[in-house]
Amino acid sequence: MKIALLSYSTKPRGGVVHTLALAEALAVLGEDVTVWTLGRGGDTGFFRPVSPAVRLRIVPFADGPADETVGQRVQRSIATLRDAFDPAPYDIVHAQDCISANAVGRCVRTVHHIDHFTTPELAACHERAIVEPYAHICVSTAVAEELRAGWGLSAEVIANGVAYDRFAATDPTARSSWRSRLGRYVLTVGGIEPRKGSLDLLEAHALLRAEHPDVRLVIAGGETLFDYRDYRARWERRADELGVEPVVLGSVPDDELPALVAAANAFAFPSLKEGFGLAAMEALAAGVPLVVRDLPVLREVFGPAAHFAATPAQLAAALGHTLTVDDPAGRVAGQELAAAHTWSEAARRHLALYRSLN
Repeated sequence: MKIALLSYSTKPRGGVVHTLALAEALAVLGEDVTVWTLGRGGDTGFFRPVSPAVRLRIVPFADGPADETVGQRVQRSIATLRDAFDPAPYDIVHAQDCISANAVGRCVRTVHHIDHFTTPELAACHERAIVEPYAHICVSTAVAEELRAGWGLSAEVIANGVAYDRFAATDPTARSSWRSRLGRYVLTVGGIEPRKGSLDLLEAHALLRAEHPDVRLVIAGGETLFDYRDYRARWERRADELGVEPVVLGSVPDDELPALVAAANAFAFPSLKEGFGLAAMEALAAGVPLVVRDLPVLREVFGPAAHFAATPAQLAAALGHTLTVDDPAGRVAGQELAAAHTWSEAARRHLALYRSLN
């Protein structure tokens, strides 16, 4: 089959990681796969090398004026990708986000999670990207149920894969380097933004330091289309008030990320909304204790392999527990769960769905 997978960015966000891994796994199965995306900020490639078996079409997307709003940037993103994309050569057009779904029209759509926007352009984009596709995929049953309850739509549930070997077998020297640089640390990946629960994690970190003053909070990632400067300013003010100084790494080179994860003493994932939690599953693959927000979707995905917390105090207590109680059996259970999620199986299930639609 000739398959087009579409995303909105070349940066290391969860949906982009998913798109590339799925494309490569489909190509291994012998399919003809092309990934389309927007090259923001002059990008001519993705954040990591991509298998040469996958064709890449990166559409240049120039920076807008300094006063461009998020809504205007979204509309310009849709128009730019729409003008460049021709669906005619493809048997399947599969969009991974609301921008690409709006750009290509008739498509299969993966709904990774359901957002609730107040900006009119974003709200309209989100709605069209749910109701207009002719088939839907969700990465968890919880999100599929949201789709059914809110729109009466039925979705195929196909869980994410995880690059298990990449995180389970990291270089000891690289891990040692991160520990020498950072000491003992709690890691989170995803940047500083409302959906990631960053303010709650900051509060939890301040509470945790009362019992573990040597433990640092380390934050990696954060590439996003949206403008979270106001939220980041609130976060920085609150850090000053609490007297804590988290380490904000920003985007970490892809080849350095597994060792950073594996060297952590605990992984925190206090997101307020998620579809699966790929970064958290990667932490389990690395054998790192995991503390997540107590959400139905994360209960579904992680079950007994994670510790759950609903408030900053509970988050701090759960992190403190993982820092003081060694749990080899828990690490093994987490790694077994991560190992069960393969991209090859995800690709086979996608391919079966694609064939049923043609």
